[in-house]
Amino acid sequence: MSELEFAPPKYAQIVSTIQRRIQAGEYSPGSMLPSETQLIREFGVSRPTVVRALQVLQSQRWIDREHGRGSYVRNRPVAADQARPGRAVLNEAATADQGTFLHVGREPAPSVVAALLRTPAGTPALLRRQLIEHDGRPSELISSWFPLDVAEGTDLIKPEPLAGGVYQHLHALKRLRFDHVAERIRARSATAEESRLLKIGKQAAVLNLVLTVYDAEDHPLQVVDAVFPGDLHELEDVYPFSA
Repeated sequence: MSELEFAPPKYAQIVSTIQRRIQAGEYSPGSMLPSETQLIREFGVSRPTVVRALQVLQSQRWIDREHGRGSYVRNRPVAADQARPGRAVLNEAATADQGTFLHVGREPAPSVVAALLRTPAGTPALLRRQLIEHDGRPSELISSWFPLDVAEGTDLIKPEPLAGGVYQHLHALKRLRFDHVAERIRARSATAEESRLLKIGKQAAVLNLVLTVYDAEDHPLQVVDAVFPGDLHELEDVYPFSA
């Protein structure tokens, strides 16, 4: 098997390179990173790959991103324990810049989701289901479930990205603060619907990431159920090693 088969995904290579530059002081705190177009040219990759890398860096708190302006190095150090597979997924579920909305509306919560939301099975909740593509291939199926009292009076019902993202939107309108996340990852076979949407073989292996987001009082505010084709390894993370 060749060395290329062991190489990390292109987005992970970009993440690692930018992290090293920040640590070396090449990109100082508060400075602007090169534009997406500049990074595309430097690394010879597609725009979705660069966006994916920037999302990982943002989720790990290396950078801040401002719509229409660019990406900036954060002014405080990054803790290694902030790196989690679910952070990039939560960011994509919140922004959906690259995603296609498949469904937005009230739906009976499946038993697993209902249990995490601490409601009886079948209790209606707001579902926002998105299909994310990277490099022209369906790579993530993300289902975000919100209790109706959380979604009421917000724009979550609209099948479109929200300005500033879901979490800023909910904080601005309802003063909700998202405090901590419980994360579970497992491998399983794809359902018939997942196989069709992700364009993979029937019962192909997938990674299933389930995230429950809580407020400071431990009340569940959101459940994210994300499914990834097993061969894409989209949950690979990149962070500094410290002995």
